[in-house]
Amino acid sequence: MPGQFRHLAPALARQPGNTVVFLTRRRDADLPGVRRVSYSPTRCAGAETHHYVRFFENAVLHGQQALRECLLLAQDGFRPDLVIAHPGWGEALFIKDIFPRAVLVNYCEFYYRGTGADVGFDPSVPAGTDEVCRARARNAHLLLSLESCDHGISPTHWQRDSHPSIFRDKISVVFDGIDTGTVRPAPDASFALPDGTVLTARDTVVTYAARNLEPYRGFPSFMRAVPLILKSCPEARIVIVGGDGISYGTAAPDGKTWRQAMSCEVGWLDPARVHFLGRLPYSSYLSLLQVSTVHAYLTVPFVLSWSCLEAMAAGCVVVGSRTPPVEEVITAGHNGFLAGFLDPSAIAGQVAEAVARRASLGGMREQARRTVLDRYALDKCLPAQIRLLNSFL
Repeated sequence: MPGQFRHLAPALARQPGNTVVFLTRRRDADLPGVRRVSYSPTRCAGAETHHYVRFFENAVLHGQQALRECLLLAQDGFRPDLVIAHPGWGEALFIKDIFPRAVLVNYCEFYYRGTGADVGFDPSVPAGTDEVCRARARNAHLLLSLESCDHGISPTHWQRDSHPSIFRDKISVVFDGIDTGTVRPAPDASFALPDGTVLTARDTVVTYAARNLEPYRGFPSFMRAVPLILKSCPEARIVIVGGDGISYGTAAPDGKTWRQAMSCEVGWLDPARVHFLGRLPYSSYLSLLQVSTVHAYLTVPFVLSWSCLEAMAAGCVVVGSRTPPVEEVITAGHNGFLAGFLDPSAIAGQVAEAVARRASLGGMREQARRTVLDRYALDKCLPAQIRLLNSFL
């Protein structure tokens, strides 16, 4: 909470006659006009559970506790007409069993595959039979939830198409929405580094941002590109934003964080030019995008990050990975640049080209923002979501 429903839940709550309840594990978040109901699973899957099945056992435990909370709501007279659920953690498993007359709409974010997506994408980390089978088994609760829902929403076409073809006809593609009134170019923006240096759009600033610095979001490839960027762009500062946790995939070897592991691999980097900032407040992150000369966004074939579209909405020149989620958004030479995800020299080369051509790339920046305004802006996506939901009632 609020996740993908930050704008949708309050918008539904503002409509006359609606009562909106948000069922969540969180106890520290609230949305205007929305009643929060918090729950906790009774336990987690045990170590003795087969590792293919742990995701499913945890999903059942989440779904079971969500069911109990729904029973309490029902006892108080609450009978929803519409339930919108993210099935990823299992909360959607039993909704139709307790509220059979409610329309259930799932947020269909991703469906795992043993081949053709994230698993085995990097040939240096080949997927064996065990990894392939585990990815397939990971869909158990997603498939049950998909079968039981009345309709689904996916944020991108590629994410929708990750789902089984037999179900795709009941999944609509509507992005969550980028607030382009907040995320916008600001020529007079500034960003203060921890050393006191204040960066503006007149400086040469190469940015990279992810929730956590990890392989799924191309951090190793970017770090391998950093020495090449520093050499090609001697005036550039590189600013890296992200935590040291794991959002997706596996931890770095030997108990290190991926930042530590990659810093060991690439060697010494001038701290006056390469800045690791950890996680930033959202307003600071936006200011950084607004002063960015070039922004690198890399991802394996997986869920497209909001940060890619936020960078485009802020008018950044984005160097994106040549992977399907990014190629759905960026056309090379039109609204950004593309480079091979596993090719640090190509990434560095595109960054250097963007830096060298910065004075002539105003049109590319405008096209990047125009892409978001036309296809991903909140003022288009939110009404489209609400129209779709209203069509079921």
